[in-house]
Amino acid sequence: MEVEVQHLKKHFGLTKAVDDISFSFSSGQIVGFVGPNGAGKTTTIKIMATLEEPTSGDITFDGVSIVQEPEKIRKVVGYMPDSLPTHRDMTVHEYLDFFGRAYGIRNPHRSQTVEQIEDFTNLKGIRDKHLHALSKGMKQRVSLARALMHDPKILIMDEPAAGLDPRARVELRELLKVLSEQGKAVILSSHILTELAEICTNVVIIEQGKLLRAGELEELAKEKSLYTPLLIRSMGSRDELLKDLLQLPYVVDAKILSDFVAVELEGGDAECHSLLELLLQRNHRIVEFHQEKTKLEDLFMTITEGQVQ
Repeated sequence: MEVEVQHLKKHFGLTKAVDDISFSFSSGQIVGFVGPNGAGKTTTIKIMATLEEPTSGDITFDGVSIVQEPEKIRKVVGYMPDSLPTHRDMTVHEYLDFFGRAYGIRNPHRSQTVEQIEDFTNLKGIRDKHLHALSKGMKQRVSLARALMHDPKILIMDEPAAGLDPRARVELRELLKVLSEQGKAVILSSHILTELAEICTNVVIIEQGKLLRAGELEELAKEKSLYTPLLIRSMGSRDELLKDLLQLPYVVDAKILSDFVAVELEGGDAECHSLLELLLQRNHRIVEFHQEKTKLEDLFMTITEGQVQ
């Protein structure tokens, strides 16, 4: 499924919460929606989930408009808000069964669906607990389970990792990877950029309601950097390796970083290959030689200016 955001605008009085943004994503992708507080992320997500109407512009799902046919969109979208409403008199199982009924799923299929989703999100052990008694991590699992109840093609998540402990974050990350492998498109907003960098294939960066960048994470990183970051480890002396590296072509800078020598290389794959050949010719016993993964925090700080509306 292809999702296209087309010249989307949302105004609240004189405030332009979303100011003419356009981007797209499709099935199997996990998109990180990034921006400072007040950038317009939640407003955009609510419009995508048909909870708000745009001032102008549109979002289409395989050509179906959220403005013209919102009911059709709700059948293919699963929305996970940043917090789960608390119902003191309702258990986890009752809550999921209620939403199964709301989506028109009839028994015995509804009972099977609820059981399968409880199993997938690891909720079986707490299915009889009341929602108000759950931890933040468990509430997020229930919220995800509810969003998956009707087997949506698109999963929209607003700050899903906020307030979670490290284990809960890892478990959520693994669930999202499985969902993308099943062919679902996932878009999630978050301030925890390290988490997004671990799972996202694409990133959309907005500030003051305006789109700054959108595309594949690695492609955006290459666009913003003239140099290729490398980590090199040798069985020999790090000092000797550092000394030689600083004399070799394409090397802009190098420094010792723990067991590695970190290198900034001018160029791409061809220059990386040439550098490795030169090091081997100089009898350095290289055991690790790889490009350092782009940090989403660095990309975010480079592109944004820290402005809010």
